[in-house]
Amino acid sequence: MSSRQWCLVQFVGSNRAQPSVGVLADGEVGRAPEPLSGLTLLEVLDRWAEFTPLLRNFQPSALEVIPDVELVAPLTYPRKVICAGANYYGHAEEMGTHRPDPDGEPFFFLKPPTTTVLGAHDDVRLPERADVDWEVELAVVIGAGGHDIDERAALDHVAGYTVANDLSARGLFPRKDAVLAPFGWDWFQHKAFDGSCPLGPGLVPSWQIGDPHDLTLRLTVNGEIKQEASTADMVITVPRLIAAASRVLTLEPGDVILTGTPAGVGLPRKTFLNAGDLVVSEIDGLGRLENRMVAA
Repeated sequence: MSSRQWCLVQFVGSNRAQPSVGVLADGEVGRAPEPLSGLTLLEVLDRWAEFTPLLRNFQPSALEVIPDVELVAPLTYPRKVICAGANYYGHAEEMGTHRPDPDGEPFFFLKPPTTTVLGAHDDVRLPERADVDWEVELAVVIGAGGHDIDERAALDHVAGYTVANDLSARGLFPRKDAVLAPFGWDWFQHKAFDGSCPLGPGLVPSWQIGDPHDLTLRLTVNGEIKQEASTADMVITVPRLIAAASRVLTLEPGDVILTGTPAGVGLPRKTFLNAGDLVVSEIDGLGRLENRMVAA
C-alpha cells in the first residue's frame, strides 16, 4: 500500500477534450494506472468496487507525470448534490436557532449539479442583487449506491471525501411576495445559482481518512480567517446523513453529500463577498479550493 497521500483528480490537456482521471500527489499530476486511464472520475466511481484493490496498492511514484495539464472539477458531474443544513452546533448558535437535536432528522436541500459545480481554481460569477456568503464543508462522495442504507454500514458506501464551498445568495432568500408563509423562503435562488458549489481539488479515498469527524475545516477571504473548526462539531454524523438521505431517494455512485458548515459565515456579521475577493476553503488532509469572485 502506498504511504504517500494522494487524491483522484480530473484534468484536461491543451485540447480541452473530455476530462480524464489522474492522480495528484506532491503537487504533480500522474497518469492514472491502467485500467483507469482515459476514464472520467464518474466512470471510475461506477466501477468503484472493481478498482478499489488496485487503488489501495499502487505506488503514486511509479506513475508517469503529465506536464501542462489543467485541473477541472473532480466530478463532471455528480448525479446529485445533497446538502445538509444546520448541521454544526456552532453555526446554529451564531444563526440564533434552537440547539439542533443529534437524534433528529437532518434537513436536506439540493443543488443542480451540472451548473453549480466548479473546480478548485475556477472563478465564481456573483449573481446580481445578491449578498453572497461562504460555507466551507466536508463533502462525502458515494461509491456504492443503495436505498434505505443501514447506518451501521453507511461508511462502506463512501468512496471518499473532498472539499466544498456551499455558496449562498442570502439577499435572494426571503420572498416578500410569498403567497403563503411556507413560500416565504426561496431555496431555489438562495442555493442553486450557477457556480455555487466549488468542489475539489480531488477525491481522497476513504481509507486515507481515519475519521471524517476529526478533521479541521478552514476558510479565509483575502487571507482573513472567517471559519476554523472541527468536523467533531457536526450534529448529525456522516453515517446518519447517508442513511437518512437514502430513505428518501436512492443514492448512486458519484452522488455528493455536503455535510453542513461550521460557525463563521458572513450573515450574522452582515459581511458578504465582493468581486475580486479570493476565497480559500480547505480541510486538513483533503486539500484546498482557491476561488476568485468576479462580477456578474
